[in-house]
Amino acid sequence: MTPQIGGPRAVLTERQVRSFVAGRLATEDLDGRSVCVVVPDGTRSCPLPLLLSAVRDALHDRVSRLTVLIALGTHAPMSRTELIPGLHAVNHEWWEPSTFASVGAIGAGRVAELSGGLLRQEVDVRLNRAVVEHDVALVVGPVFPHEVVGFSGGNKYFFPGVAGADIIDLSHWLGALITSSEIIGTRGITPVRALIDEASSLIPTRRLAFCVVVRSGSDELHSMAYGTPEAAWAAAAEVSSQAHVRYLDRPVKRVVSLIPAKYDDMWTAAKGFYKLEPVVADGGEVILYAPHVTTISAMHPEIEEIGYHCRDYFTKQWDRFKHLHWGVLAHSTHLRGAGTWDAGHGERCRVEVTLATAIPEQVVRRAGLGYLDPAGVDLDALAADPETLVVPQAGEVLYRLRA
Repeated sequence: MTPQIGGPRAVLTERQVRSFVAGRLATEDLDGRSVCVVVPDGTRSCPLPLLLSAVRDALHDRVSRLTVLIALGTHAPMSRTELIPGLHAVNHEWWEPSTFASVGAIGAGRVAELSGGLLRQEVDVRLNRAVVEHDVALVVGPVFPHEVVGFSGGNKYFFPGVAGADIIDLSHWLGALITSSEIIGTRGITPVRALIDEASSLIPTRRLAFCVVVRSGSDELHSMAYGTPEAAWAAAAEVSSQAHVRYLDRPVKRVVSLIPAKYDDMWTAAKGFYKLEPVVADGGEVILYAPHVTTISAMHPEIEEIGYHCRDYFTKQWDRFKHLHWGVLAHSTHLRGAGTWDAGHGERCRVEVTLATAIPEQVVRRAGLGYLDPAGVDLDALAADPETLVVPQAGEVLYRLRA
């Protein structure tokens, strides 16, 4: 049975956290080993200083080397001031080819099997060489409902967290083909989870994980689970499915997602759409209110040229788009949501997406989204409207309609 403490309504004390970390690591044969601790970046709620200090205290006099690797995926790097004091911490430099090592490949037939026939092509499995240059890789991070894989965490910290472009593109496009609204918050092994678990099985390094469930928007922990990334993730995802999902009895006409400062571009702030799309009525609107956001994506400027479109816009014009990074295409579909496209009628999306940000109006409209001047948005009036749902700290809690 997977060791676990807490639950969906619990709040763990610092003493409980430190005791659990120390107790679990004391049972492992880690003396003289090198350990790479893989952690999230600043776009996830997580009491990372507490967790890392607990790991450091449990291991510092036992291991030969302790490295913290920040799983950026393809996000912007964290600055020196954001890295962890007192520990050797490095960003996953996904833009630098020399930082990667290949651990093998997944054949086209196996990809077809894992994806339920949606994709059929071989993929080179590459990840940050720091993982394979240590004896043990220890994942430490949260689990939330996720638009690509169902629930985040576990082996997702390897793929896409510290992965190469090929497996990132393949896994994200697979999620886009299934669609965000279909896969988000799905428990169990989704096709994307199966793909990243398969990729992780190729890693020669021993893999362990502390998977935590965080009270959204805080540093408080509901629960912790420990074991292999697969087992610890499964235990944490069960708790997250209760702690991070809210249910409405009927759809709403409009949602206003109040985007927290930790999402500093639209690439990450889009989570405020993913988590709310399921409760918006057909023809309704999601407003992403983020006056602090000034750009769509500094790391992926090509999204401004591609724009935001539903899945069918790409799949039914595949020859136009297949040469582009599939991960960027996937992001495009995730923020635009469900819809259709055909040559006769063009694109018809289920809901409208409006940005109330500091991104210039011409940039927003060229990307295919609606624009509002955030200075003119009356949040109090919107909150008083019975057809509008205003969601603070949007991006981590999933909203769904009651079955």
